[in-house]
Amino acid sequence: MGFNQISLKGRALRLLSGREHSRAELQRKLSAHETEPGELTRALDELEAKGFINEQRVLESVVHQRSVKLGASRVRQELQAKGLNPEAVAQAVADLQGTEQARAHEVWRKKFGAPPRDAAEYGKQMRFLLTRGFSAEAVRRVVRGGSTPDDDES
Repeated sequence: MGFNQISLKGRALRLLSGREHSRAELQRKLSAHETEPGELTRALDELEAKGFINEQRVLESVVHQRSVKLGASRVRQELQAKGLNPEAVAQAVADLQGTEQARAHEVWRKKFGAPPRDAAEYGKQMRFLLTRGFSAEAVRRVVRGGSTPDDDES
């Protein structure tokens, strides 16, 4: 190992100190720094064994931070991109769907706060929420009524 070269474990810890990373993310980010085959796998195995890499914490962190602004489908995309367990991702997304309309309404309220005045504004509000990954049904209910989720017949 060269004088100025940081170990793979050191690089991984530096990344993990900023935010939670999945094993797949660390593999992707650090593979270019591997000098001998198997070196990165060994470093990641050790960090995982010591609890520095924890897929459940990654999942919870993403859901907690991103579900405030994004719908279930966008959160699913972000979780899948991190290479997390498909069953855990499916369960997290299913849990989010129960609050989809309330979360869509809160995002809509902060951005617009008033029902659309015309068809153009209706389309703008719909597109805004749809691009954030909220379901079409939740978006329709929120934009059509501008009402709180409690006002709707679920």
